[in-house]
Amino acid sequence: MSTGQQQHIADTDTHPACYHCGDRCDGRDIAIGDRYFCCNGCKTVYELLAARDLCDYYVIDEARQGKTPFDSGYSHRYDYLDDPTIVEQLLDFSDGATRLATFRIPSMHCSSCIWLIERLSALNNGVVSARVNFPRKEAAITWNNEKVSLREIVILLASIGYEPYISLQDVAEKRKHSSNRKLYYRIGVAGFSFGNIMLLSFPEYLAAEGTMDPVFALVFRYLNVALSLPVFFYSASPFFASAWAGLRHRYLNIDVPISLGILALFGRSIYEIVSATGTGYLDSLTGLIFFMLIGRIFQKKSYDALSFDRDFRSYFPLSVALRADDGEHNVPLTKLKVGDRIVIRNQELVPTDAVMLRGEANIDYSFVTGEADLITKKSGDRIHAGGRQVGQAIELEVIKDIEQSYLTRLWNNDVFTKESHGRLHNMVDRISKHFTAVVLLIAFGAAAYWAFADPDIMYTVFTAVLIVACPCALALSSPFALGSAQRIFGNNDFYTKNTDAVETLARVDTIVFDKTGTLTQTRSGNVRWHGPALGEEVRAQVKSLLRQSTHALSRQVFASLAGDVTSDVEDYREVPGHGIEGRVDGHALMIGSAEWAQRADAAPPDTGSSAVYISRDGAPLGHFTVPNTYREGLQELVAALKPTYDILILSGDSDREATRLRAVFGDDVPMFFQQSPEDKLTFVSRLRAEGRQVLMVGDGLNDAGALKAADVGISISEDINTFSPACDGILAAQRFALFPRLLAFSKSSVRIVLASFAISFAYNLIGLSFAVAGLLSPLVSAILMPVSSVTVVAFTTVTTRFLARRRGLR
Repeated sequence: MSTGQQQHIADTDTHPACYHCGDRCDGRDIAIGDRYFCCNGCKTVYELLAARDLCDYYVIDEARQGKTPFDSGYSHRYDYLDDPTIVEQLLDFSDGATRLATFRIPSMHCSSCIWLIERLSALNNGVVSARVNFPRKEAAITWNNEKVSLREIVILLASIGYEPYISLQDVAEKRKHSSNRKLYYRIGVAGFSFGNIMLLSFPEYLAAEGTMDPVFALVFRYLNVALSLPVFFYSASPFFASAWAGLRHRYLNIDVPISLGILALFGRSIYEIVSATGTGYLDSLTGLIFFMLIGRIFQKKSYDALSFDRDFRSYFPLSVALRADDGEHNVPLTKLKVGDRIVIRNQELVPTDAVMLRGEANIDYSFVTGEADLITKKSGDRIHAGGRQVGQAIELEVIKDIEQSYLTRLWNNDVFTKESHGRLHNMVDRISKHFTAVVLLIAFGAAAYWAFADPDIMYTVFTAVLIVACPCALALSSPFALGSAQRIFGNNDFYTKNTDAVETLARVDTIVFDKTGTLTQTRSGNVRWHGPALGEEVRAQVKSLLRQSTHALSRQVFASLAGDVTSDVEDYREVPGHGIEGRVDGHALMIGSAEWAQRADAAPPDTGSSAVYISRDGAPLGHFTVPNTYREGLQELVAALKPTYDILILSGDSDREATRLRAVFGDDVPMFFQQSPEDKLTFVSRLRAEGRQVLMVGDGLNDAGALKAADVGISISEDINTFSPACDGILAAQRFALFPRLLAFSKSSVRIVLASFAISFAYNLIGLSFAVAGLLSPLVSAILMPVSSVTVVAFTTVTTRFLARRRGLR
């Protein structure tokens, strides 16, 4: 017996079933009203769910028991998802109990759908997170496989009206999207019936009163009823299924008023024809359903055309170290292929599934799962894409092509999400939450008025109001405008993790720059050694240790040293803001600041250079000087930003660069030196506490905490694979001079969203006014509903591209 069945055991039973878990209660001592619990623990969980209005859990519990509200045999459709070989093909990630899969959900079509799907964790505690990609009609779901299986996840989605499209053929072909054949079938049935009903209705429409043979009139009317039945029960079924799923979980989605309108038209038509009091509205009904389905096709085509395919190839301006016969070379991720050997250094991401070959791997999968525990891997073990190496460099062999969009989804993991969504997103959420209820009130109010003023048009008015009002245009405004902006940003090598980042970027009033690796660029040609000449053995040991680090200074010194890396590193450790250490060939090496390398008494280098000190077995060897070469166009960038933004500089170096920096930024720009990563984090947090909207620009290494603490964090990327997942965007270093234009364009994008909101509100206001006044038929309403969405999409897309070109962006 399922939990849902057990809940209805008669009150006279002395041992009722627990309302929460379904177990047999020993008595009736623990209860809330007529709901009994086996223990105080179950009662407490129920109270927590009730306090958060999440008692839908108890409805969904039937699905978890292998049954659904729709059909007692429904779950058997997914028995094949218990096959491990099939499950393996569908998973994006699997390690320990954590699983991640992306589902194609064709029935998702408005912000209400997004709201419900992203709250799956409230319906089943085995779900860790659910994130929707609305334009692609996809949901990436992470779950604990010890609590819930893939099959149960699919049943859960189906039970709330969002049955995933699963095709193993699509998996083999890298998940090519279906053609939505069922939707086309429904359109065909509705179109056929609509056309024929119109033909059968013409004689009665055109004939003068009393001139048409009553027998023919009766036959034509019943033929219309027969033609309307497949439209009502088949073509319109997606609207009913979606509305029913929403109502079962006490949520009003946009398909609720649409379904009421269809039911009203159908019911009134059947009554008039059977009672011989009228001709009914079956032509309007079938036409209404036909045009609404056509509208969904238009929306789908819009999504497909503007699906913002921000996969890793166009999204991440990153490279990886490829191990070849002639040494190591940085290559773009797009050029990786199965069988390649790659080197992953400290804090770098593993870009694709690979097998461990050499080194000591400590993998942090928090980028994938949100769990920060390190997992040790040995030679021969499989390492999944998205893991981050902590410690010495490791060598891997690629065993799987990089999956498109996978790293992008990881970047949007909930664990790296800022405290709240953008303001536009929150506004749409609030409006969508109450939109349907307001439309229903207007529809019933209008029907009540016309019931007295003109009963003949009451049903027409009621249906027209329900159909013409649509929040879809409102829901599409923000994702399409800001999504188009994202794509334009991407064309200019600036990559934001989501549309909220674009919106927040437009509100920024304060910009904080890191210095090393952000304002300065990586060049190794002028690195100089100060100290006794390094022997070949010592030089190889120093280079072996430097190879482990991705810090800008480490990479510059590493590139300047001749010779190959021949030694393994043991006990490697890197302390942000200080330096690195490890044992190479039995010798303890320390490389970094003077204090770190036990050279506290060392004389500082000349102004304009950074120093990298080295000690071996506690004895100082000398230091390298690395010239600080500022990025091209920095002075023009500062001049463009200063009139609009407050600018500050945070640096982990000493103040010996202050004179050169002031020559570029001016004396009015505050500069803070010798800032540790913790100092930077505290500083940015303090600025936000003062009410400022802060943009932090860094290299993603020593300033990862500050990047996350800021309203927006931008990481500058320069041929490395170490961006911080806490950042909200990545700017390719060679595009640094474009930064002021990109910031200005983000403001333009938000203005476009607000303009599209105005268009959407105007459409709904005008449409509802005409519908309430009885001047709009349901058929015209059905045509106008998709037209509003297409208009908003066209406006946002064309306007965004036009403004981008005006600002010199491609």
